[in-house]
Amino acid sequence: MSGILLPTWAEKLTEDDLTFIKNFIVSSGSLKETAGIYDVTYPTVRLKLDRIIGKIKDSDSQSVPQYVSLIRRLAVDDQINLETAQLLIDEFKKQSVGQLSY
Repeated sequence: MSGILLPTWAEKLTEDDLTFIKNFIVSSGSLKETAGIYDVTYPTVRLKLDRIIGKIKDSDSQSVPQYVSLIRRLAVDDQINLETAQLLIDEFKKQSVGQLSY
């Protein structure tokens, strides 16, 4: 996914997680339908979903500077282009070396 600014929580997900989310959405959020797609039981799908939810919550709890969050949001909302967003974030990182992790 080069060239695409992803939210921090999405960066933490594996390709398998993203495929699961896609299938879950396509099946209108039905755990039963999703279980059918994967040919597994409902509890197995529930466990997978709970693990993904955990990853998202964990990444949300990590501190991302408000400035970086704002720039990412502007890029995702097409209010600024991706190249500009990346340039601003990179410059912010240079100025904040050793002080922040995101």
